[in-house]
Formats: sequence, structure tokens, C-alpha cells
Amino acid sequence: MDQEDIRKIIHVDMDAFYASVEQRDNPELKGKPVAVGGSSKRGVVAAASYEARAFGVRSAMPSVTALRKCPDLIFVKPRFEAYRAVSGKIREIFARHTDLIEPLALDEAYLDVTEDKQGIGSAVRIAKKIRADIRAETGLTASAGVSYNKFIAKLASDQNKPDGLCVILPEQGEAFVAALPVRRFHGVGPRTAEKMERLGITTGADLRARSEEWLQANFGSSGSYLYKAARGIDHRRVNPSRERKSIGGELTYFEDKQADQDLRTALDEIIDIVWGRIERSGAVGKTITLKVRYSDFRTITRSRSPGHVVTQRQEFAAIGHILLDAILPATMGIRLLGLTLSGLSDADPKGDSDRTEPSNAGPEEEQQQFAFPDIEN
Repeated sequence: MDQEDIRKIIHVDMDAFYASVEQRDNPELKGKPVAVGGSSKRGVVAAASYEARAFGVRSAMPSVTALRKCPDLIFVKPRFEAYRAVSGKIREIFARHTDLIEPLALDEAYLDVTEDKQGIGSAVRIAKKIRADIRAETGLTASAGVSYNKFIAKLASDQNKPDGLCVILPEQGEAFVAALPVRRFHGVGPRTAEKMERLGITTGADLRARSEEWLQANFGSSGSYLYKAARGIDHRRVNPSRERKSIGGELTYFEDKQADQDLRTALDEIIDIVWGRIERSGAVGKTITLKVRYSDFRTITRSRSPGHVVTQRQEFAAIGHILLDAILPATMGIRLLGLTLSGLSDADPKGDSDRTEPSNAGPEEEQQQFAFPDIEN
């Protein structure tokens, strides 16, 4: 690797962000298992405190399941304006060091500090300074990964959570990746990981032992990404102006759904999930698309554009149900439902963008499972 090609990348990830904000603002919640989300039968956990995670509670888990795992779980309704305000403060701290900030969600971002504003010169010292300032100015903790590219920096930020720092130097990158389970790789969702395990791949080292041609034959267009990732290679730049084209979510069901009311109830759950993402993103969109996958794996989509940007949950939900009703009654069981808002524009220029990795960053496995933002680590 040429010295001039080496970048200084930091990935900062807040620790249990939503739940931590709630515990900070309500001292009675400190040290207790907290879930941000709805406690109803159709509710979903949007975020879980570390005390709740000790019982196996995770984001995107149905609330009824979370309560079975942790009967003393305390549910708190989300306060997106509060989270947005804290996120804005964190962005201000980032901006003291660089203008190359690529937010992934309200609680995490990549920073390129190769040329830092304060002339500190060391990405490690900058990361320590950022984490200290976040703690002092928000009362919250953040974990950070420091490395020479985005892929490894993101893996590193998860290495010593919570409230941790991990530094991976260029000469350490390939060995670091080799020792990790492939499930940790961004873009390797449950299905891809299961397929890899069947093929004898459980670690980065196992992945590195396969040729690019073999990976392409078994994983399609993701093969090249996996080949490079296994070698710690990632040439993507930190992109502060990257735009997201859509916001959506899907659910795959263990048992097919066919009854009209069951499908309408299932769609309501997805609407709750997706509208939460839309609110956090600060974006508005013009087109709503319903995705349906039947039990025979036949997949259809139906879209509607009302002719104006959709800014209200009520309208978003109504159009979603219109699209669903148009395909009812279902002639066979439905194993997947999804809803997406596209044609996005920024409702608030100062708002946050709930961004994810670009489509070429890895397998699109998460879109086949539960497309809920990976906000909690």
C-alpha cells in the first residue's frame, strides 16, 4: 500500500444511543433494562439499553418477545427531536476536526481526518479528543474505530464497545480481518452467513482462502466485495454529500400470512418501523412502494405517487394500505412485506440523514431480512 494512499479514518458510534439518552434524561432509568419503542402486541424495540441486552433484548425485536426475555423491561416512547438535538451537538464536535463527515445515522459517522483542522496530526489523539468532548458536552459515551479505511474502521468501533477505542494500523488490517467471524462483516446478513457456514467459511481467514472467481460464482455481484474485504481492502472515500435514494423496511415471516386482516396488521407494523426511519432522516419523498413476496418466492411491487411530497404519517399509511388492498385477497400465502418511500428530498436542510452503506458496499442481505436501521451496537 502506497503511503500517499493511506487515509486516516475514524468511525464514531454512540453507545446504545436512544436508550442512553433516555437514561440520561430520566435518572430513574439508570442501571435498569430500558427499551425504546412500543409495548403493545404489535410493538417493536427500536433500541435497547445494555442492561436490557444482557437478557437478549435487541433492536428490531417484537416487544412481546422482548418482554418474555426480560419481564422487568421498561418501555419508553421514542423522542426523535431529543435524539436529533443530541446528534446535532455531536456533529458540531466532529466538525471541529474535519469537514469530511459521512453520517450513517443519527448516532454514527465516518470522519476522514487525514488533514485535520486543528493540526493534531494523530487520528488516535483526535478520536480520544472527540470521545472526551462527547462525554463532557452530552453526558453520553461513544466508541470509535481508527484505521486506514472505512471497512476496518467500522469493524474496529464495535470491537471494544461500550465506551471503547480500537486502533488498527495498515500493517495490522489483514490479520485483524482474518480473525473475525464473517458475521461481523458489513453486508453479511444471517442468510449469507448461514450459506457461508455450509460452505465451510466462518472467519475472515476462511474467506481469504477462496478465489475471487469462486466467491463470484457462489455470491454473485458481492463476490468482489467479499474478496477485497477479506484482505482489508476498501477504497471508498468518506463522502459528506452522499444522497440516499429511498427509506424502507421489510419483514420476512416464519409462517406465511394470507388472511386480509393479518396482512393489514402486518403492514401496520412495517409502517411504524419505516415512518420512524423517515422521521429520523429528516427527509420527505414522493413515491411509496409496496413489496410483496409470495410463498412460491414470486415477488411483486406496487407504487403510487400522490403528486406531492409525503410529510405526514397518516398519508404514508393510507397509501400503503391502498396498495395492499389492491392485491387482496391474497391467492396464496405471503412470506414477505415491505414498504419504501423514494424520490427523497431534505425536509430540513439542517436535519440528519439516516444513511446506510452504498449498494456496492456489500451483499444486500439486510433487505431480505429486517430492514431496520442498525442504530444500536
